[in-house]
Amino acid sequence: MPRLILASASPARLALLRSAGLDPAVVVSGVDESVVTGPAAYVAGELARLKCRAVAAGQGTPASDDPAPGAAGGTLVLGCDSVLEFDGEVYGKPDDAADARARWLRMRGRSGILHTGHHLVLGDREVNAVAGTVIRFGNPSDAEIDAYVATGEPLWVAGAFTLDGYGGWFVDGIEGDHGNVLGLSLPLFRRMLAELGVAVTDLWAPPTP
Repeated sequence: MPRLILASASPARLALLRSAGLDPAVVVSGVDESVVTGPAAYVAGELARLKCRAVAAGQGTPASDDPAPGAAGGTLVLGCDSVLEFDGEVYGKPDDAADARARWLRMRGRSGILHTGHHLVLGDREVNAVAGTVIRFGNPSDAEIDAYVATGEPLWVAGAFTLDGYGGWFVDGIEGDHGNVLGLSLPLFRRMLAELGVAVTDLWAPPTP
């Protein structure tokens, strides 16, 4: 069974993979996200590529005490990155609470597209793909926005919102893959694995009683 390394510090991505039967090691790349500019879909895909390649090369910081592994042999490395496209702008993580509040004042009652880049490395082979999901934001009051920003949650995530936390109260709906908004599209990941000749079922961890 190939070993899977997740090149991301996102707890939502890790939880999503674990709930879907995988048990990846986690190695954080340390890539500077400000080095990539351009359209949102390009930024998401390129940052995923850079993070994945850095970890595959043996760089990065493991979440455990194990040394940072490279992508030798049958090791798979998955890198992901998400950004929100809104009014033609690229929204990664907010700079601070004031930035998060200003974004929500602009976004409420409107829609944006959450792009998540996925990059997969297996030995000397790799594949890159980006998925987009439309986000229909609700219309929270000023007081609700202030309370949400005060939780600190929007400062930690691309676009300053979540679906699986406090932010879920203020998203009216989505068009596309729910997992993609959490940070990783399972159907897309399965297709990428297939391109490299790996069946996702070969990565499933044995179920626990």
